[in-house]
Amino acid sequence: MDKEGKKTKTFVSTFQLALKPQARLCRVEKQKENGLDKRTVISNDIKTVSSTTDARRTQAQSLEAPRFKEPLRDCAVCDGTDACFQGVITGSEPLNISWLHNGEKVPSSKIYFWNGVASLSLSQCSPANAGTYTCTAENTAGKQSSSAVLYVKAIMEIPRTDRYDLQSDATEKVASQENTEQLSTLKEESQHREEKDKGPPVEFIEPPEQVEVQVGQQARLFCEFRSSCVPVACCWIYNKDKVVAEGPQVSVRSSGTQSSVIISQALPKDTGSYTVVARNRAGTAQHTVSLSVIDRPDPPASQPVVSQLSTQSLVLSWTGPSYDGGTAVLGYIVEVSQVGPNESTTWTELTNCCKNTSYHVRSGLEPQGEYRFRIRAYNSAGTSDPSQESGCVKMATTAKEKKEKPGSYITVTIDTKHKVRDHYNVHEKLGVGKFGEVYRVTHKETGQECAGKFYRARTTKERSAARKEIELMNKLHHPKLVQCLAAYDTRSEMVMVMEYIAGGELFKHIVDENFEHTEPTSARYMQQILEGMQYVHKQNIVHLDLKPENIVCVDTAGTRIKIIDFGLARELEEGKPLMVMHGTPEFVAPEVINYEPVGLETDMWSIGVICFILLSGESPFQGNSDAETFALVTAACYEFDEESFEDISDQAKDFISSLLKKDRRDRLLCTEALLHPWMVSFTPLTRRPTKSLNKEKMRHFLAKRKWKKTGKAVLALQRIANLSNRPDSPGSSSEELGWSQEAEEAIKSLDRQLQAEPRFQHVLKDITLPKGATAQLKCLITGYPQPKVKWLQNEEPLSESRRVTMEQHRDGLCSLILADLKPSDSGLYVCKASNKLGEAMCSAKLKVQL
Repeated sequence: MDKEGKKTKTFVSTFQLALKPQARLCRVEKQKENGLDKRTVISNDIKTVSSTTDARRTQAQSLEAPRFKEPLRDCAVCDGTDACFQGVITGSEPLNISWLHNGEKVPSSKIYFWNGVASLSLSQCSPANAGTYTCTAENTAGKQSSSAVLYVKAIMEIPRTDRYDLQSDATEKVASQENTEQLSTLKEESQHREEKDKGPPVEFIEPPEQVEVQVGQQARLFCEFRSSCVPVACCWIYNKDKVVAEGPQVSVRSSGTQSSVIISQALPKDTGSYTVVARNRAGTAQHTVSLSVIDRPDPPASQPVVSQLSTQSLVLSWTGPSYDGGTAVLGYIVEVSQVGPNESTTWTELTNCCKNTSYHVRSGLEPQGEYRFRIRAYNSAGTSDPSQESGCVKMATTAKEKKEKPGSYITVTIDTKHKVRDHYNVHEKLGVGKFGEVYRVTHKETGQECAGKFYRARTTKERSAARKEIELMNKLHHPKLVQCLAAYDTRSEMVMVMEYIAGGELFKHIVDENFEHTEPTSARYMQQILEGMQYVHKQNIVHLDLKPENIVCVDTAGTRIKIIDFGLARELEEGKPLMVMHGTPEFVAPEVINYEPVGLETDMWSIGVICFILLSGESPFQGNSDAETFALVTAACYEFDEESFEDISDQAKDFISSLLKKDRRDRLLCTEALLHPWMVSFTPLTRRPTKSLNKEKMRHFLAKRKWKKTGKAVLALQRIANLSNRPDSPGSSSEELGWSQEAEEAIKSLDRQLQAEPRFQHVLKDITLPKGATAQLKCLITGYPQPKVKWLQNEEPLSESRRVTMEQHRDGLCSLILADLKPSDSGLYVCKASNKLGEAMCSAKLKVQL
């Protein structure tokens, strides 16, 4: 055979195993048809195999080779008892697990592999089962083995070996004549162990509360813990819903001291709460870590809208980004471009630290100049792309003077000499509240129709509260606020006379068949509420009970409204935090429930709830009970139902969202809210097609609230305080919500993973002691559920007595204490442990010397 022939033969012998015969034959025939000779075909096969081998090698390098985190341990058992070997293995799946006994393959019926634990179970061992057992774990990245030895001895012949020695030096020695002291020492040791057992089964060591990473970075959630016993089984639950499982981007690792989830490239969808549940045979513990995956925000959702235009200034308003990047928007950058003959596209920063969605441009603009504006949002991760540009804005040529109509208001002095009936006729009752009752009254001379608020003022405290309301009303002179006209304070009664507002509650007015309910009309109502509350807040007064019942129409035909009932209003004082415990569950702000300082922003939350109901007919935080409502409020948990908000603009939803912020410092104030794009877009100058809103849900809302009038809805201090006490407060109720079915199953499986038949980690050993001494036989048992232990002497059951004490501790240590030894105590002692999965036993001889 020539050299070329030999080379060809070598090629064939080297690579023929890499190609399936039939596939190789087809390939050769096909390539022959294409004019290729046999050597060329083989050369092509060589390249194919080489490429495949390289790809497999690259893939193998990226995998984790198997590793025994907990190797097998030697085991000694009595003839006829069971044995079990276990090893904890890590490495990339799939793992191939095999066992050998003295080099021979072990039947698969005796082995299993679950959750990283490889086990081999042997029943009723005989001397034939003794020898070396080897477990091998293998994957495409490599393999590793671990070996251990099994000793099987006759029940009378278990050797004494230091390897399994649990006896203290003191118990091995011949007891002294001070036998009582020795027994006392053993009891003290037992009490100390019992105290130790009372500690938590699993205790987390300084676990993280929150982890924040940027998009694309590695997210590592790591919890270290102490366990009262091993083994420990762990699982991670995402948002109390889904079990966190291994995947291409997710790695889950657990051991007896720690557990972790590693997401190699975090995405916004990974944001949420991750709860690690760790369970050992003594109990369960859990800890939740909040993961925030942040990115730079989306651009502001709308182009800037211009209002309050003058010669050199204007107000810009816009809508925040539809996605904030997973972390709070820190501010906005306002940019301007001057429009010239050649349409310049140069953009200049007007400000880079605007904190709200509106900005008053006071400088840098010229009279009759033409400009375009755009906005960028920024957070801790970066700055967004710019918003859409505004239309071309031309500055005014001359300043417009604002003219305000002066109002005539009365500053009331409380009349202490007359009764209300001296000047007014009292008619029908209009309403009842916690404060007292309201009647329609008419002035005897002028016939003016008014409302008389008759206070329940039997105590000094009640009278003081009534006087405070009258004093506050003297500071609230505004067209959008109800006015106080007179006040009377006599021994028998206190009365405040107010404007009589005939139009009724706003929401009842809206559901009238003759009234058109649209988004623009709702915006105008909200604008009036904001204008009235803006004046209240300028006086440093908070209303603290804004709700639909306290927004009334001036008359039945028009659309003008007034704000009423300042009975809970308080004046803020600088340097004196104000905390209150009253309000209406559906409308009260989180800081009230949490008994934290309130402020002007507290009213803004209530305005947001009113606007939500006005547009949808649904209450955002209404639960099945007050406690459930408080929980939703403190969590700021609400959503825009698709059906209810189908015809509502995104600007309106953004307006509501800017008010319903959990942290009161993040809420818009009245001045800022009036500049919101939703408010600006519905000015009388702007006309757009509108659609009538459905009134059915509003009618249903009003029907549900019929029984929840002011007197019943205003909360008593004790009632709300009981619901807001920590740690069972509504604010923490999110932690009390149930697991999903999937999560519950995963947690239940932890218990199943821990289950194991009894096994003696350390066996009894023979001892010889003099008469009158104290003997202590010890052994260490593993198994779950916790094995029940029985002691036998010479095959007869033992029971506790004055001289005999039996102890079993949570960590598996079992002991038999025999005090004041007698010759009859000599014999063979057997400890038998059993649970639902099996049984094991070990024995030792006790010899009592005379």
